[in-house]
Amino acid sequence: MPEAVPVTRPVPQAASGPLVRLNSLKRYFDVSPPWLARVLEGKPRAIVQAVDGVDIEIARGETFSLVGESGCGKSTVARLVVGLYPATQGGIEFDGMDMSVRRGSADNSAIRRRMQMIFQDPYASLNPRWRVFDIIAEPIRAFGLAASKDEIKQRVDGLLRQVRLTPADGAKFPHEFSGGQRQRISIARALASRPEFLVCDEPTSALDVSVQAQILNLMMELQRDYGLTYLFISHNLAVVYHISTRVGVMYLGRLVEVAATDTLFRRPRHPYTRMLLDTIPDLEMTGRRRMPVAGEVPSPINPPTGCAFHPRCPFANDRCKKERPELLAAEGTRVACHAVEEGRLPAEERSYAGH
Repeated sequence: MPEAVPVTRPVPQAASGPLVRLNSLKRYFDVSPPWLARVLEGKPRAIVQAVDGVDIEIARGETFSLVGESGCGKSTVARLVVGLYPATQGGIEFDGMDMSVRRGSADNSAIRRRMQMIFQDPYASLNPRWRVFDIIAEPIRAFGLAASKDEIKQRVDGLLRQVRLTPADGAKFPHEFSGGQRQRISIARALASRPEFLVCDEPTSALDVSVQAQILNLMMELQRDYGLTYLFISHNLAVVYHISTRVGVMYLGRLVEVAATDTLFRRPRHPYTRMLLDTIPDLEMTGRRRMPVAGEVPSPINPPTGCAFHPRCPFANDRCKKERPELLAAEGTRVACHAVEEGRLPAEERSYAGH
C-alpha cells in the first residue's frame, strides 16, 4: 500500500449495544451430485461448511474487518449479514432486531434501507444498460426518500460530488468509467438510501494500488462525516491495517482470533494469524523469525476434527486433533487455540505494524 493512506483509526460511537451481532452463525451448502448418481456410485452427500459457528459483535461507528485465505468463508458471512443467503443455523441481529423474524414489507424495507453492500467487482455490480444517474437514484426511488424529480436530482448530484465525481457524470454509462470511478459510483449508490451500516466485500481488490488508496481514503472520510459502521472483507493485510478498528481472522469457516487492529499486528496470538502476518515483507530487515508455511487448506466438505488448523500447525498436540477450541479471552484478544490456552506458544512482539 502507498504511504498516502493515513493510519487514522475510526473511533466507535458510544451506544448501549452493538449495531450488529452474529450468534453462532452457520451456513452450509449442499454440493452433492444428483440422487441417482449418489446411489449408483455409493457416494454420501457432500456438504460444504462455509461458515461454521461465527460470533461477532460490531459496535456503532467502527470498522470490523474479516481476513483469511480464499475459501475461509468471509464473503459468505458478508452475504449472510445483508440477507443474500439464509443462515443454516444461528442468528443475526441488527440494532437489537432479530433478522430471521417475519415482518411486514414496510418494516423489512425500513431495516434494509439502513444496511447496504459494496461489492468486489465494480465491472459486474453496475447495470451496463443504465445511466449512472438512474443507478444511484434507484435506492432513493425504491425507499421513497424523495418527493419529486427535482429532489431526486439534487440528491444524486450531491452524492456524485461526495464521491469526487461531477453531476455531469450522471448522464454517462458505467463502461465510460475506469475501475476506480465505477467503485465510486457503487459507493454513491450504497449511500443513496442513507444507511448506517455498510458491508464491503473486498471493495478495493480489483483496483490498482494507487486507486485503492484513493477509495480507502474516501471510505474513511465518509465514515467520519456520517458515523458509518463497516464490515470490511479483505485478504489484503495492508488495507486491513489502515482501515480497521478491530480484526477477525477466519480459517475454514471459523473465527480463530479477534483483536484490536494494533494489538493483532503487534502481537498476534494464534499460529494461523502469525502465519498470515509472516507473508508481509520485512522491509526494515529486522531479521525476525518467520513461521514456515506448511500444508494446504483442508476441504470444507470434510474438515479436520478438533482444531481445523492442526494439520498445518507446528504446535499441535493430541488435544488439538480431538477437541475443537473455543474463542476465549487472552491478554486483550479473543483466540481459539489450545496452545495459547496452555501456554505452549511462545509469546513475542512481532512488529508487523507499519509494514
